[in-house]
Amino acid sequence: MLIDDKFPGADLIAQGLDDLLAHRHTANALLVAIGAPRLRRLELDLPADNRLPQHPEHLLYDLLASQEPQSAHANYNALIRRLVSYERARELAIERANRGA
Repeated sequence: MLIDDKFPGADLIAQGLDDLLAHRHTANALLVAIGAPRLRRLELDLPADNRLPQHPEHLLYDLLASQEPQSAHANYNALIRRLVSYERARELAIERANRGA
């Protein structure tokens, strides 16, 4: 299933997936790696686990801390909230589609 840009956070997920496929460990790529198990259950085609960065939560926090140490925690939490918003919206859309089928 494609990434639907009407969902909140879809821009982060789309860019993160592109970055993962290009082997770039950006904040968005690490966010997608964090959400990979649930995103796969939500029918997104992601790289295999052995192609994802190990411990993406730690890597994401370290990356954010290297960019803006004073706001790393807040930025990390904001990114996680956007990931969860995307996952929830996609989950609801799939549930609605399945009920209508």
